[in-house]
Amino acid sequence: MTTETNSVLNNVKEAFAPVTDAFKSIQNLEVPEAARDFVKKTAGTAKDRAADFYAGSEKATDVIETAVANSVSEAAKISRTIQQALYQDVETFFAGIDKLASAKSLNEAVQIQSDMVRARGEVLVSRAKSTTEYLGKLVADSAKTAQDNFAKVYTKTA
Repeated sequence: MTTETNSVLNNVKEAFAPVTDAFKSIQNLEVPEAARDFVKKTAGTAKDRAADFYAGSEKATDVIETAVANSVSEAAKISRTIQQALYQDVETFFAGIDKLASAKSLNEAVQIQSDMVRARGEVLVSRAKSTTEYLGKLVADSAKTAQDNFAKVYTKTA
């Protein structure tokens, strides 16, 4: 190396000497016990909150799973009930056709038809009443379940 290069290097070393000394001092710097305790306490609190969050998310997942399972179960029950009602309607229709076919007079056919219409009206009223009661119970049960599930998820306040 030339003298000029050595001179430039020495000038750079001298210029950065305070920074180099500071880095050496930082390596030997002692962290006060209060600062270490603060970090440990803060980390412990964060860990507890993370565990609480995880537990809450597990509860929320359970609530959602229960709600979905109940919804699927109710949908299946409604579907079965509708299928059963449709089948009963078809059976009733063909039974009525058989009765009408066996009528020996026009008056008897009119009487059979009137009885069928009256019976059909009674069935419709009965189904409407049952449907209203079922939906009312379903809404009440769903509201109660939602309230219970909400309480399960939010048992701990911040």
